[in-house]
Amino acid sequence: MLVFLAALLAPRTAQPLWYHQFADQRSWLGIPNFANVASNVLFALFGSAGLFFLCGNSSQSQFIERREKWFYFLLFFGLLLTAFGSAYYHLAPDNARLVWDRLPMTLVFMPLVAAMTGERLSVKIGLQLLPILIVVGLLSVFYWSWTETRGAGDLRFYAAVQVYAVLALLIALLLPARYTRTSDLIIVSFFYVLAKVCEIADRQTFSIGQVVSGHTLKHLAAGLAGYWILRMLKKRQPIQTHDAR
Repeated sequence: MLVFLAALLAPRTAQPLWYHQFADQRSWLGIPNFANVASNVLFALFGSAGLFFLCGNSSQSQFIERREKWFYFLLFFGLLLTAFGSAYYHLAPDNARLVWDRLPMTLVFMPLVAAMTGERLSVKIGLQLLPILIVVGLLSVFYWSWTETRGAGDLRFYAAVQVYAVLALLIALLLPARYTRTSDLIIVSFFYVLAKVCEIADRQTFSIGQVVSGHTLKHLAAGLAGYWILRMLKKRQPIQTHDAR
């Protein structure tokens, strides 16, 4: 709640038009902005791998309650959609296409927050929060897009959703765990922070030999965060089977 209150008190911020001018605009095989488009392959790869894992019999022993799968099913589905949304955006970057890049990303952030709530507090509470968090995430993108069309772009609430997701993940680490592999969440957070740093250093990174840009590395780092979540699910074990209502 404090995060969204801070966003409300912060000055209105529009999406700067220079954001769409990425450092690496090279085309290859007839695909514009090839590196930024193709680097979304990790989202597709690990999103699909996560969905296949959850649909298989081998995932049954990784969850105390079967319904906990819903958190991660939506997360990996969001990761898969991010591959298509981000690739679509980077083919011709502008505000209109950026909406389809950001919408599926909220389907990754918010189910993860709900999953941590379900695993650390109560599965019932986590499932009740899941649709609410998803709606809040989606609305933050629609609100930003709507304000841009009215000439008064407002990124505050979309930014608040991202900050909230990271803080909720870190706070969850302080609560009693129902599964092993808690430290994997720290690595997931590291990859996310690394992705944001790479995004900010887009041009600086590309200026070093013009081999790869920071934004391309952002996609790869964020994709590895998805991989690490899948790795965590495959390797973790229940600590105890207590009441999770």
